[in-house]
Amino acid sequence: MRAAAPPSCDVFVAGGGYVGLATALAVAAGAPDLKVVVADAAPQGVWERDGRASAIAAAACRMLEALGCWDDLKPHAQPMTEMIVTDSRAADPVRPVFLTFDGEVEPGEPFAHMLPNVELVRALRRRCAEAGVQIVQGVGVTGLAGAGGTMTVDLADGQVVRSRLLVACDGVRSRLRDMAGIRTVHWDYGQSGIVATIAHERAHGGRAEEHFLPAGPFAILPLTGNRSSIVWTETTRQAERLLAADPLTFEHELEMRFGLKLGAIGVEDGPRAYPLGLTLARDFVKERFALAGDAAHGIHPIAGQGLNLGFKDAAALAETLVDAHRLGQDIGALDVLERYQRWRRFDTLQMGVTTDVLNRLFSNDLAPVRAARDLGLGLVDRMPQLKSFFIKQAAGLSGAAPRLLRGQSV
Repeated sequence: MRAAAPPSCDVFVAGGGYVGLATALAVAAGAPDLKVVVADAAPQGVWERDGRASAIAAAACRMLEALGCWDDLKPHAQPMTEMIVTDSRAADPVRPVFLTFDGEVEPGEPFAHMLPNVELVRALRRRCAEAGVQIVQGVGVTGLAGAGGTMTVDLADGQVVRSRLLVACDGVRSRLRDMAGIRTVHWDYGQSGIVATIAHERAHGGRAEEHFLPAGPFAILPLTGNRSSIVWTETTRQAERLLAADPLTFEHELEMRFGLKLGAIGVEDGPRAYPLGLTLARDFVKERFALAGDAAHGIHPIAGQGLNLGFKDAAALAETLVDAHRLGQDIGALDVLERYQRWRRFDTLQMGVTTDVLNRLFSNDLAPVRAARDLGLGLVDRMPQLKSFFIKQAAGLSGAAPRLLRGQSV
């Protein structure tokens, strides 16, 4: 039987993915007297069938440790000890390495870990339950209205909840964002990202690889054991053709891109394809309403920063709300929420533009462009300080990071 939502709460989070759960947990951990509720529209148990994995940057790992999740996650986390970047065609017999990164931002601290999505959600849900966050499963939001200092939230099963703040974490195609009247900037890349888990004979040694191919990047990301996760960018038409093909054809195309350096390979889970585009919300907040995660920004996976941007949102929003609550301020007031928006909007815009430029630069086969980008990669490889800067950027350790991303309590 589905749990009933309470008639009122302080923070209502719509969306039970990683960002929604992390936001709810961070607020509850920093202000235990605030009542936090999460409503997830997905049916019971759907998240347990998610075979995907995600790259968790060092700053996000610090946040998960500060929130008490890391002990549960560590047995499933694969450190990235090295990263290489190549630029070639799929049929090239040799792929020269133009750029290499060592995998540590601090001694003993990798710049990222790979984690199965199911374990990440499981750990966040367990800690939410311990922190008193109520999760209402299998019911979505069908309407919202703000008046008299509260946000009235209508649920699909007829329940009505009044909250001081509604946080929308319902994905890049957010219905709540549309209900709130927030417009977006969007364009479609005409690409899809194919994701799958690949088993291989030999150990990967923690190495991550990014192969820039004419259709888009092909990333090999290490998982625990002799397994890797792939994120394979193709034109949408080609991705549909590959997924419709028989398994032998798919594995042949995969082998051309993956190679045989790790021995024989086979698909362990997947494949699935997701459309790729750039979506940026024009506003992150309204009175008693805030966007976080993909509902605020959807970017290309070329830099592996989508989920980590969402964790930054969760940490920044939680810190803003907890600080305001400690000062006796109204956590749903527009002036409070605008602090969060100022904190996160420029960083999000910067990352969106960066990934857009990188995708356009590397997803083509023009000879002059190829020569220029390969020269640029080679120059970066010979500049240790610049490489260190890029690693810290990828690890989420640059700029004015929220306390949680520095490993501190909120």
